[in-house]
Amino acid sequence: MIGKVLFLCTGNSCRSQMAEGLVNHSLGGQWQAFSAGTKPSGYVHPLAIEAMAELDIDISRQRSKSVDEFRDIDLDIVITVCGGAAEDCPVWPGASEVRHMGYPDPAEATGTKGERLEVFRRVRDGLRGDVLRCLTDRTDG
Repeated sequence: MIGKVLFLCTGNSCRSQMAEGLVNHSLGGQWQAFSAGTKPSGYVHPLAIEAMAELDIDISRQRSKSVDEFRDIDLDIVITVCGGAAEDCPVWPGASEVRHMGYPDPAEATGTKGERLEVFRRVRDGLRGDVLRCLTDRTDG
C-alpha cells in the first residue's frame, strides 16, 4: 500500500512544493505526496523550480493549491513546513499523524539572484534530508 502525505505551508509556493517534488521523485513507489497552502499564493516560485531542477526534479507543472482540495482524501501523515501553517493547521481526522518541520521561507530571501537561490538550496537540502528520513522510517518501521 502506498502512503499518502500532505505538505502544508502558508503560500504553497516554495517549501511544500519542493517537499512534494522530492517525495514523489525519491519515494514514489512508497509514498504519494501532495502539497497545499492555508493561503495559497497562486504560483510556484521560479527559484523553487530552479533549485529542484538542479536535482533533475521538475516541479514546473505543479500548482499552488488550497488545503480545502484535500479535505476528502485519507492521509497517513500531514507535515507542516512553516510556522504559520503549523498554527493554522486544520484538524485532519483521517491522518494518523500531524508533524511539524519548520523551515525559513526562502521567498523572503534578499540579495542577488545567486544569493537568493542559495537560500532555496539550503531549504531544499534540509527538506530532502528530514522529510525523506521521516517517511522512510515510517515505511521501514
